[in-house]
Formats: sequence, structure tokens, C-alpha cells
Amino acid sequence: MSNRAKRFVEQQLAAADIVINGDRPWDPRIHDERLYARLIAQGTLGLGESYMDGWWDAEALDELIYRLLTAAVPDAFPKDTAVLWSAVKGRLLNLQRLKVKEVGEKHYDIGNDLYEAMLDRRMIYSCGYWKDADSLDAAQEAKLDLICRKVGLEKGMRVLDIGSGWGGFLQFAAERYGISGVGVTVSREQAALANERTQGLTVETRLMDYQALDGKFDRIVSVGMFEHVGYKNYRAFFAKARTLLADDGLMLLHTIGGHHSTTHGEPFSEKYIFPNGMLPSIAQIGRASEGRFVMEDWHNFGADYEKTLLAWWANFDAAWPGLEGRYGARFYRLWRYYLLSFAALFRARNVSLWQIVFSPRGVPGGYRSIR
Repeated sequence: MSNRAKRFVEQQLAAADIVINGDRPWDPRIHDERLYARLIAQGTLGLGESYMDGWWDAEALDELIYRLLTAAVPDAFPKDTAVLWSAVKGRLLNLQRLKVKEVGEKHYDIGNDLYEAMLDRRMIYSCGYWKDADSLDAAQEAKLDLICRKVGLEKGMRVLDIGSGWGGFLQFAAERYGISGVGVTVSREQAALANERTQGLTVETRLMDYQALDGKFDRIVSVGMFEHVGYKNYRAFFAKARTLLADDGLMLLHTIGGHHSTTHGEPFSEKYIFPNGMLPSIAQIGRASEGRFVMEDWHNFGADYEKTLLAWWANFDAAWPGLEGRYGARFYRLWRYYLLSFAALFRARNVSLWQIVFSPRGVPGGYRSIR
């Protein structure tokens, strides 16, 4: 079995110009021959876990995965049990509502020191806008300002941020545009640090599920949270947002998007990075928002996420000596695989990053797109 498995893997890699134990940066170095059978049995989950276990290495990990993706190598492997189990759970359960707090506890709460070291100075954990930016700080500030301009923020407006993270957007909007606002998150660590960082401003971050909110807001933004909502809850998300938004308001949804409709996430990411996460498609967002909102603008700048992820990786790698004692060597390999494999996904354009502007009834005279 092991020899047949190795030959099969070698044949698939050859289609992507990848040579086992070759001398190029993207050629993998194999440290454990059990890898080949594991890849056939466990697919992408086995690829990631075997990297975490030290069974293989690659100097240019992102380029290796990029080549696998562009040559469609993962599609040649048999459907593994992890994918099937993920699909079954997605169909039978609604884990995004059954375990609302899980992603907060297992991802966002693992340590503010990690995220402070990895992210920009405002701690924005979503794609930057690199159109005219030459640094991570500049790209994130450009993205925040882009959002403010797209929703037409004005002094005195009341703004809701669904999935507000460490409070960076509300802090920016309060400082630059004079708004007041409320953010909600299911992460205790995010809420605590957000309120500490925004003291003296007319904004607050609440530790709560967005479905428990009430009140009215002039503008709503949601940045990098919709990936945690789940396909069974997309329509309920838009229904709730509609009750919270003023009739003449605007909402901006910033989300990673998949190019095919699905009902489950990717096994490695679900298990180690974003529990119960899944990417919405254009069709799913359209169906969920239909009858509740008018879609005014749809902007795809997914190519910018590669630069953002590589900047996060550079920051994380540089800061690692100060983080190693708390997180350990296996976490380093997990985080390297996470950041660089996601960078490869965006480089291959297998996924996108969308900013979508909605209005409840259509903007009188039309909405003017801002880039």
C-alpha cells in the first residue's frame, strides 16, 4: 500500500511541477514515509496535521500549496472521511447557533498578545485595502476609511458593528468621523481589550450574540464575521439586521466568499482555526438578503488578502521568540500553515473578499460606488 500511495502522490504532484525532496523552495522535504497513505486517507486534514506533526516541510509553503491548488491536485484525491463528516454535520446540525461562543473561545480568546504582535496597530483582523498602501498599518487604515466612505458616515450617526473584534473600526470611525456606536463580539478577550482601547470615545463593545441586540442604528457594518454565521442562519442574519437598521440607513457586509455554494467548511480550518466556519457564496447571500435589502454595490478585492496574510505571517514570525514560551513549537507550525495556506488560497483566486453595500429600500437617485 505504501509504495502505491507514494506513486499516486508523486504523479499528482508532478502535474503541479512539484518534486518530492527536490531542490526548489516549493518542493516538499519528506521526513516520514507514512505521509503518503495519510494523505490518501485524510486529504487536506491529513496534509495540515502531518505538517503540524513534522512529517514534512517546505521552505516556500505558500508556493507549494498555491501550486497544488492551481493544478487542482486536491480534487484528484478520494473524498476522505473528514470531508464527509463535515458535510453530514452541516446538513443535520446548526452548530453556529448551538455553539455560538465556540469560535470566540477557541480562536479569538487564545491570547491578545498573539494578535497584538501579528496585526496592525489598530488590531484589524480582516483583509487590508492595498490599492494605495505600502504597509499593513496603511492598508488597514485605508480599508477602514473605505468602509466609512461607502456607508456615508457623518458626525453624530449611531453605528453598529456586528462582530467588532478588538474595536478598531469603531475607534477609527469615532476619531475620524465623530460617530457613536456599539460593537458586539462573542470573544471575552476582544471585548475587554476593545473597551480598554476605546476609553474616552462614544463607543462601547458588548460581549453578546448579535441576535440579542435591539434598538435602531443609522449604519451597520459587519467585517469578517459573516464567515461564522452558517448557511442555515444567513436569512436570519439579514432579517435581524433589517430590524436594527433605520429605514434610510446603509449596511456594509465585508466577508470572505466562496465561488460555489456549500453547506460545510473545510476540515482542517474547522478543526484548528475557525470552528463551524464556512464561506458564503454569491447565490446564498442573494437569497438570504432578497426581500429585505436592495444590493447597492458589490466590490471584490480578494487579491489584497494575500498581501495581508503575508504581512501577518511576517509579524508573527518576527515576534515568535517572545511568544514561543506560551504557545510552543506545534502551535508555530499550525499558525505558519494557517497563514501561508490561506495566502495561497487567495493567490490562486480560489476564494474572494467581498464588500457589499445594502440599503433597506434603495437609495433615492442611486448609490454612487466608492473605490
